[in-house]
Amino acid sequence: MKGLLTTVLAVAVSVSPATAQEQTLVGHGIESGGFGAPVVKFTQVNGEFGLMVGGRGGWIINHRFVLGGGGYGLVNDSWVNGVPLESQLQFGYGGLELEGIIASNSIVHFTVSSLVGGGGVTFGLTQSDAVFVLEPQATVELNITSFMRMNVGGGYRWVTDVDLYPFTNGDFSAAFGSLALKFGKF
Repeated sequence: MKGLLTTVLAVAVSVSPATAQEQTLVGHGIESGGFGAPVVKFTQVNGEFGLMVGGRGGWIINHRFVLGGGGYGLVNDSWVNGVPLESQLQFGYGGLELEGIIASNSIVHFTVSSLVGGGGVTFGLTQSDAVFVLEPQATVELNITSFMRMNVGGGYRWVTDVDLYPFTNGDFSAAFGSLALKFGKF
C-alpha cells in the first residue's frame, strides 16, 4: 500500500499545473516584432516597362508569420499605341499582405507572401476604374543587421474588373521582380 501511495504521489506531482506546459495556438510564448519597408517592383503595364514604387509593413508573429499591408503606384510615364501619355495613365493598388517566413534566423532565408486588395486605373482626365488585385510572391531574404533585411523576389500580379477603354485585365496583370529593404524588430 505504501508503494502504491508513493507512485500515485510521484505521478501527481509530475503532472501538476506548476510543472506542466500547456500548448496553445494563441497565448503564452508569442514573440512579436514589426517592420516597415520601401519597395520597388519592375514589371509591365500595358505591354511596356513599368516601375512600381511603394511600401509595406507588418506585425511579425513568432518569427514565422506576418500580418500587414502594402501599397504601390506606377511612377514612370506610360505609352499607348507608341504615343507617350506623359503620366496620363495612372495605376495604383494596395491591400492586406500575408507572409510566411522560413528559417528567419538563418542569414539567407525565404519568404512566401500574397497581397489581396484593390486599386485604381486612371486614363486621361476623366476616365477611372476600380480594380481587384491578387499578387502572390516568393523572395530570398538576407539578414544584414539585427534591424535591417534586404529581399529580392518575384511574383505575378493578377488584376481583374478593368472596365476602361481601351484597356483589359491583361494590360495590368504581369510578372514582376521586386527589391525591398525591411527595417524593424525581427
